[in-house]
Amino acid sequence: MARRSFAVIGLGRFGSATATTLIEMGQDVIGIDTDEERVRTLSETILQAVQLDATDERALRAAGIQNVDVAVISIGENVESSVLIVMLVKELGIQTIIAKATTPLHGRILQKLGVNRVIFPEREMAERLAHSLVVPNVLDFIELSRDFSIVEIPAPEEFLGKTLKQLELRPRYGLTLVALKRPAEGGKGLTTNIAPAADDVIRAGDILALLGNNNRLAQLEKLHPAKQP
Repeated sequence: MARRSFAVIGLGRFGSATATTLIEMGQDVIGIDTDEERVRTLSETILQAVQLDATDERALRAAGIQNVDVAVISIGENVESSVLIVMLVKELGIQTIIAKATTPLHGRILQKLGVNRVIFPEREMAERLAHSLVVPNVLDFIELSRDFSIVEIPAPEEFLGKTLKQLELRPRYGLTLVALKRPAEGGKGLTTNIAPAADDVIRAGDILALLGNNNRLAQLEKLHPAKQP
C-alpha cells in the first residue's frame, strides 16, 4: 500500500475516526480542529494535530496543508464554513477533496465546487442497516448505483462443498462473485482471493463478496447461512 498524506479538517466523531483509521493503515495525517480538547485528545495518535481556524488561509498554509495528497473535510454542521474550507483547499492546489455533507442541498453545493466525493455518514449507515435487514447475515454492503451493490455474506449452507462452476451463480442467481475471503491458516485473520477460479470449492467459514442487482441480492434471504466451524 502506497503511503500518502492526508489532512483531516474537523475532528468530531467522523473526522477523528477517519484520522485514527488512516494512522492505523500507515498513512501520514494532519488533524485540524478549532476545539482545543479534540486536538489534545488526538495529539498522541496523530503525529501532527493542530488547533486552528480552517477558514484562515494563512493558518492552513502554516500547517502545511498545501503539501498533502488528500483533504478530508468533516465539518458538516456549519455549511458556510464547510463551503469556504473547500474553496480554500482547492486554491491551495489539493487535487483530491472529500467532504462530509448533512443535507442533499449541502451535498449538491459541494459537488458544484468540484469535491471529488461527498459523504453522507448517517445516510450511508442507514442504507447499510436497511440492506442488512432485507438480506440476512450481510456483513458489509457497498452501493455502486441505485440498482447495483456488492454485499459480503457468510457462505450459505447450500453452497458448501461445491465449486463455483457447480453453483452457476450468474445463470441461477444473476450474481457475480468478485472476492472470496477465507480464514487464514492458524486462524489469524482472513485471506482474500480476488476473482476466484471456477474450480474453487466453497468451505464453511468462507465469506462471499457478491455483485448484483439489489433485487437479486434480496433473494439471498431464501438461502440458509452455514454454521461456522
